[in-house]
Amino acid sequence: MRAKEETTVTKVEESIEVSVPVHTAYNQWTQFETFPEFMSGVERVEQRTDTLTHWVTDIAGQHREFDAEITEQIPDERVAWTTVAGESRQAGVVTFHRLDDDHTKVMLQLDYEPEGFAETVGDKLGFVKRQTKGDLKRFKEFIEERGHETGGWRGAVT
Repeated sequence: MRAKEETTVTKVEESIEVSVPVHTAYNQWTQFETFPEFMSGVERVEQRTDTLTHWVTDIAGQHREFDAEITEQIPDERVAWTTVAGESRQAGVVTFHRLDDDHTKVMLQLDYEPEGFAETVGDKLGFVKRQTKGDLKRFKEFIEERGHETGGWRGAVT
């Protein structure tokens, strides 16, 4: 009889303050196809429906493709998702907090299940946490340099 394989879930929480209004930060985050411009390892994101995205990533030599479903989306407040098909298991939520008319706190919570030896070792060394922090920093630079969003989707998903 085989021993049941234990599943390890990594929980990452990071936040950053951006110097744009809350609606600008939120609108940009809904433009998933721009994620490769500030998320390292993300090669492509395709918006297939209002709630379904397809991701192609290559992180530390690990090529992955997966679908993620938006499970909750409230304009200017939050976007939550979970993977539904493919080689990666994760779920998360990003929330947007108005600090004043021109500043927003973006908070990201991610639950991620490392797969295989390389990802498990990388996880234990804090790779996912550092990458998430770097991605948020690049999002800040991306949106602040532009000063406005590239687009926006204001629909709600509940």
